[in-house]
Amino acid sequence: QVQLVESGGGLVQPGGSLRLSCAASGFTFHLFAMSLVRQAPGKGLEWGSSISNGGFRTTYADFVKGRFTISRDKNKKTLYRQIDNLQSEDAAVYYCAKLKGATINNPITDRGQGTQVIVSS
Repeated sequence: QVQLVESGGGLVQPGGSLRLSCAASGFTFHLFAMSLVRQAPGKGLEWGSSISNGGFRTTYADFVKGRFTISRDKNKKTLYRQIDNLQSEDAAVYYCAKLKGATINNPITDRGQGTQVIVSS
């Protein structure tokens, strides 16, 4: 079955950076688009970014403001999310998500277990 194993979260100071990784298995990774979503305490899921199956097309939510970079490695079957200039409002559980098809306009079908990001000085 689909498995998305996340890593890279933790405690970071305001203005700092993190690189989140998501190792995929149980499906043909290079055939599916992927996304980043997050959930802050007491709030619903918030979409942040998506990348097409081949990595040639990416899209970002407005709140990202150039601070997020999503990328993928076909050979390692891994999704990466670089998050820079983290602020307190970025504190959340971050999830990688598999989409239904190859393009970024597909719905989410599966999510990883999430990795927590805490922003504090």
